[in-house]
Amino acid sequence: MIKQVISIADIKLTTQLAHKIWNQHYEPIIGQDQVNYMVDKFQSESAITKQLEDGYLYFLIEHQSKPCGYLALVPNKSENKLMISKIYVDIDYRGLSLGTKLLEFTIKKAKTESFKTIWLTVNKYNTNSIKWYEKKGFRIIKEIVMDIGNGYVMDDYLLELLIN
Repeated sequence: MIKQVISIADIKLTTQLAHKIWNQHYEPIIGQDQVNYMVDKFQSESAITKQLEDGYLYFLIEHQSKPCGYLALVPNKSENKLMISKIYVDIDYRGLSLGTKLLEFTIKKAKTESFKTIWLTVNKYNTNSIKWYEKKGFRIIKEIVMDIGNGYVMDDYLLELLIN
């Protein structure tokens, strides 16, 4: 089941999932210090609350009634684009097609709301995720290096999926 994050309890749950998943997935890629910084800056309760106020849409996915992943979307009506800001599944639940379900949910939402493009950024060294997105029809458009403060940068690819 996929449900929208609306309540304070939902935000707390999303924050807990973010802390667990980011530490599982990103520590080997970017190191513990940068993981700590990014979780605090982008996935804390206050950061998610602010993002929701700014138009982000967060969703939780459950498997057997247990929350195990989340998705954040950023609609941009003026450009006809929908950004996947976050799409994460707990390592203990990988292989159950939950990421695919979140992506299918995103594509359906994009079609329903007449977006022409879904896009996201992925760390250049996150090779398994890049391969997964390419298998799903995304293509690398360009490289992006963005300063996120505290001496850290996001060294990413921008990927796009065109919606028919």
